[in-house]
Amino acid sequence: MISKELLKGSLKSIVLKLLKEQERMYGYEITQKVEEITRGKIQLTYGALYPVLHKLEKDGAVTTESETVNNRTRVYYKLTKSGFEIAKEKIQELEEYIETLKTILHPDYGLNNAIC
Repeated sequence: MISKELLKGSLKSIVLKLLKEQERMYGYEITQKVEEITRGKIQLTYGALYPVLHKLEKDGAVTTESETVNNRTRVYYKLTKSGFEIAKEKIQELEEYIETLKTILHPDYGLNNAIC
């Protein structure tokens, strides 16, 4: 399992990527999708996820829609127009960071995969 310390800096990018790929998602759905994609290596807690979602909403990157499902209110998160641009930037930034880490961990890697 990936440590909380490593996940903390990339959680916003992960959430933005998922929202970019989906029309809209609710919190539990996001946690389950991340766990499924990572085969259980990343397990998001609500305590980590919801502050990120609320910050994205405050910053205008996402909007919310409430819907009642089985007598329970479900809050869906959806990227705004500016949110799509932010997602694109954050995903690219994370990809560059991962490539840089690979170069640090395996110096020969950087010779074969130059970062542009």
